[in-house]
Amino acid sequence: MDAPSTKRGSSLATRILLGLVVGAVVGIALNLLYAPAFGAAKSGAYVEIEWWADKIVKPIGDLFLRLLFMVVVPIVFSSLYLGVAGLGSVGKVGSLGRQTLQWFLATTALAASMGLLLVAVIRPAQHVSPAVAATVQQQYLGQAQAKIAALAEQPKSWMEMVVEIVPDNVVGAAADNKRLLGLIFFALILGAASTRLPTDRSRALRELLETIYDLSVKVLGWAMELAPLGVACLIFHSSAKLGLDVMRLVGWYFVTAMGGLVLYQVVVVTGLAWVFAGLSPTRFYRGCRTLMLTAFSTSSSSATMPTTIRTAVEEFGVPKEIAGFVMPLGATMNMNGTALFEGVSVLFLAQVAGIDLGLGQQLLVVGLAVLTAIGAAGVPGGSLPLIAVVLTQVGVPPEMLALILGVDRLVDMTRTIPNVTSDLVCSLWLSRREGHVLRG
Repeated sequence: MDAPSTKRGSSLATRILLGLVVGAVVGIALNLLYAPAFGAAKSGAYVEIEWWADKIVKPIGDLFLRLLFMVVVPIVFSSLYLGVAGLGSVGKVGSLGRQTLQWFLATTALAASMGLLLVAVIRPAQHVSPAVAATVQQQYLGQAQAKIAALAEQPKSWMEMVVEIVPDNVVGAAADNKRLLGLIFFALILGAASTRLPTDRSRALRELLETIYDLSVKVLGWAMELAPLGVACLIFHSSAKLGLDVMRLVGWYFVTAMGGLVLYQVVVVTGLAWVFAGLSPTRFYRGCRTLMLTAFSTSSSSATMPTTIRTAVEEFGVPKEIAGFVMPLGATMNMNGTALFEGVSVLFLAQVAGIDLGLGQQLLVVGLAVLTAIGAAGVPGGSLPLIAVVLTQVGVPPEMLALILGVDRLVDMTRTIPNVTSDLVCSLWLSRREGHVLRG
């Protein structure tokens, strides 16, 4: 695959950033001018703004997201199959898989622990009065109950989650972005099986999937040309309806969650890139600007995954077989930002509810955050139903989830960045261990 023009990549990142800024500024300005105070009736002007945001602007942003999701399945299947087949032996697949899983578990546990530590030190619940908590909770109770109801669609135990990984219908798994683990498992098994066949027997399938992969990357490039407009629309919709009054009411939670995610990205992910990949912060962030902006605006690891692969291969020189192996797994299983968010949210809501979690319960939260982050769908808001699972396990009423729903969208956008950049660093580390020279 040819290396891209740096100038073109820089131009795309600049245009996406411009779209993000314009959408956010216009949305926030309209919210400040016309949004009613929390709990008050909506003015006619704000009702009209909401109509435009929901019926005109959001569909344009959703169209951009659908273009990205459209190539997820072909890229996941083809890249994983080609990645595993390209490794040459089942033993090498096992070794790479073991190291990848170790990275996922270690960084996710670190992120969840960091979230708990931040809440223990800052204690944001002290700044939320019971009256405010009750008011906000009542406002979003219906949404919270909908999220809790979604638990019926989630695996009930760890063993059931393991069973769900093996699809009983590969076509069904491919048709549902929330069941990508099944498609991933099938691609891994098929790729491993191809290493045991003579080369001439699997050549036709390999050439077909290489063509599908290249075509999908081309379509992705076309979709990314629409990214500035799509990003502007997605950000406008979120900021125009964000509810700045709600943000102020739960401001300390918002600051703790956002601050923790930024701190994890700037300190931990940057440090991992420096130590394990040998990349300076300047070089690392210069190469993944477009990736981070895409992750922030889409709030989806799955939608961003094709861009993550392209960034690893074209910007940093990661071999396609390694990028194709790590990124699909990471988009489903490696959720550092989500684990940190779960740690912050669970301990904050426990504090609001007046429930003191001991060390053992906090360790349970870390473990559950790791497991549920692996099971979370890589789509906007995909982790919220699973937070209700963790809340229930530590004795916190799951309805408390309503308290943080008003500001979740912006936190969701931010937590997607460490999710995808951790995948990227993992692929850089594995490439370096395999003796490949990265582009400095």
